[in-house]
Amino acid sequence: MNDILVIGGGFAGLWSAAGAARMADILNKPLRITLVNPDDQHSIRVRNYEDDLRQTLVPLRSVLDPIGVALTVGKVTGIDTLRRSIRVQAQDGPQDLTYNKLVLASGSHVVRPALPHADDCLFDVDTYAQAMRLGRHIAGLAGMPPCPGRFTAVVVGAGATGVELACELPARLRTVASASSGKDAPEPIRVMLVDRGARIAGHLGGAQAVIERACRELGIELLPGVAVAVLDAQGVTLSNGDRIDAATVVWCAGMRANELTACVPAERDAQGRLLVDAFMRVQGVADVFAAGDVAHALIDGEHASVMSCQHARPMGRYAGHNAVCELHGLDMLALDIDWYTNIIDLGPAGAVYAQGWDRVVVAQGRQAKETKQVINQQRIYPPRNGSRPDILAAATPEVQRPPVLNPGAMPPLPRMPPATPPGPPLSHGRR
Repeated sequence: MNDILVIGGGFAGLWSAAGAARMADILNKPLRITLVNPDDQHSIRVRNYEDDLRQTLVPLRSVLDPIGVALTVGKVTGIDTLRRSIRVQAQDGPQDLTYNKLVLASGSHVVRPALPHADDCLFDVDTYAQAMRLGRHIAGLAGMPPCPGRFTAVVVGAGATGVELACELPARLRTVASASSGKDAPEPIRVMLVDRGARIAGHLGGAQAVIERACRELGIELLPGVAVAVLDAQGVTLSNGDRIDAATVVWCAGMRANELTACVPAERDAQGRLLVDAFMRVQGVADVFAAGDVAHALIDGEHASVMSCQHARPMGRYAGHNAVCELHGLDMLALDIDWYTNIIDLGPAGAVYAQGWDRVVVAQGRQAKETKQVINQQRIYPPRNGSRPDILAAATPEVQRPPVLNPGAMPPLPRMPPATPPGPPLSHGRR
């Protein structure tokens, strides 16, 4: 029997396990804490749009072993909340693991379209493996016979991931095209960003104008108000009838919570996320917590959490901490995140830093890019020095303040009054 069982080794899962280990250490009550993940790596998933992914994997055991958390590598295929057990398909066969408290933190996945040839012809950067597949494909373009669209890429979906990838692709394609040309002039490269919305990145508030300008400066062709109607190995046909020859089509449109949420007999939102209270407890199901992309929490009493590491990391810390507290009959901590930021990488054009739910731009260009790099390369990583005290300290259930550009450039956001304590079950309200 596991005292605390965590499903998922992403941002929410890793920090749930560490948060539970920290609280157990404080109480001086040894607990059996186990994390289950399909592989033994913690992926810095938000960097998958980058070209060089060598620094984006952190071995889970390098973080879990020093704090006494066990790792089971395998795919969870079912959850039985009545028997308090899960079924895991491991390398040596299926096994059942039981728990006193469960933290579901199995993340989300991109929603691929129900189009013929999607499995073969589409790329994405949803996982490390898929991002590596895209990288191998781009590198291999140089060896393809010349054909229409050889160095054309269509990115579908103008959310943060689609924008970040699109802004990286012109340089990546240009490098490959130049390498393939020899003494001849390189073939022209094209990057196109397609979205159903009336404006590219229209839902990103004040950042939209900065994003659109940066894309145009980078030579990215913007195609709003259209969708992909037909997909094949040579390219796409759009809903307006336009045909685009493209050897590379990358899908970045839409996310959905991991399918394990369907195993929990509780209410879910339109993205399949379980409704949780301020303590990260799944509403109506005893002994089950949820964190990260599988959880719908009103993180400030009003706005729903978003599928991002910005919310997954603190949600995980609180879920793990509270699972131990509930196990021992102690008061739990309510999560209250009174700020929100968006920092979107714009490749050679820098980045755009927006604050608040209206996404008011506070910095752009090189200044915002430096902040983005601090976040992506330092802030969201666990300690990698193997130090038990450092790892446990990093798991403290506190909400970090938004990153400051430089002293005096942007004052810290004021602390707002705490959110109202949780009351009746959450509604299906979406941000």
